[in-house]
Amino acid sequence: MRLLFLTPQLPYPPQKGTALRNWGLISGLAERHEVAVLSFLDPGQSPDLDDLLTAACRVEAVEPPVRTLRARLRDMFLTSKPDMALRLASDAYARRLADWLAREHFDVVHVEGIEMAPYLDVIEMGSPPFSSPPSGGGQRGRESSRPLVVFDDHNCEYLLQKRAFLTDLRILARWPGAAYSFIQWRRLRRYEAQAIRRADRVLAVSEADAAALREIATARIIVVPNGIDTRAYQPQISNLKSQVPDDILVFTGTMDFRPNVDAVLWFAREVLPLIRAQMGGVRFLAVGQRPHRRLDVLRGDPAMTLTGFVDDPRPYIADAAVYVVPLRMGGGTRFKVLEALAMGRAVVSTTLGAEGFPVTHGQELLLADEPGEFAQAVVSLLNAPEKREALGQAGRAFVEARYDWRIIVPLVEAAYEPSNP
Repeated sequence: MRLLFLTPQLPYPPQKGTALRNWGLISGLAERHEVAVLSFLDPGQSPDLDDLLTAACRVEAVEPPVRTLRARLRDMFLTSKPDMALRLASDAYARRLADWLAREHFDVVHVEGIEMAPYLDVIEMGSPPFSSPPSGGGQRGRESSRPLVVFDDHNCEYLLQKRAFLTDLRILARWPGAAYSFIQWRRLRRYEAQAIRRADRVLAVSEADAAALREIATARIIVVPNGIDTRAYQPQISNLKSQVPDDILVFTGTMDFRPNVDAVLWFAREVLPLIRAQMGGVRFLAVGQRPHRRLDVLRGDPAMTLTGFVDDPRPYIADAAVYVVPLRMGGGTRFKVLEALAMGRAVVSTTLGAEGFPVTHGQELLLADEPGEFAQAVVSLLNAPEKREALGQAGRAFVEARYDWRIIVPLVEAAYEPSNP
């Protein structure tokens, strides 16, 4: 088949969740199909394309639109669209897409994430201005010449904002953020429903996300989980020359992403002191790019390290005696969980952090939601190397059996088939 992927950033190098999923799908599909990618450049991404990317697929990248805080505030009051529907609305990108579709035949156009949903207009109608999108948003009859449209909903976005609203509402100082999330939740619920109705197929990353999407719209929703290249994530990768010490706790992620910021603050303030009361030498590493200014309050804590950008998070994950996932808001499934399990690390997660994965508490990882329970779960593992080893082995086997890209890519190919219900 001839496949066209629309992506919000170059899928390679895959340094965060969206790119990890995009690259896993694109590189796997490119082994058997002809793949083209029309992408935006993420801030900091070089327009010079990596050889591995160009070897797998044909790629063109467009500079993202500049959208100021003032413009975002204006749009919040003067439009009914959610923020994510406007972030990558670009006439330049729409023109390039319309040109590709006019000149070439594609069997499938694969739309990666809610930020790319504005380009459903282009696929259906050509290249209308973003100021006058088609009304209604219901699914239209497919013209025989139009490619199959697949919308990959990386997160159930309305649910993510609903959870952010409910979490921030508990803290007076974060009520402005709660107000923002309340508005986005209501707008995304409507916009996301329109987007999934307009696609011929909708991919969800978990049964939980699929159920949440079915609550807002009737659509052909197929579960295609996030995956991982288990050959690239091995327990042996490490920063350290000696055996992993028993005092390092690690969390990884983009550190200006709101759920990750909340997770680090909650763990550092509510959980880490309880752990250190029993094991004073414990250190916590939050590994990831662009630490938000809200995390600056943690920089003076000798037990806490914000690494900022790292070329490769795998050595840090490998160095963790315990990998922690203290997430309290979010949607979809977390690549960080797959990465830690694939690398044989003992994991302690909130129930939400492990949502979407059919794990069993005490078998592949430990689950805890309250600060005291979370701290005790971590301490129990720090004091029991054999238990950490057993959890790590079970987690690795779990990922190998269910989440390697070699297992998941065929699910996408099946979703492309016309006979798929």
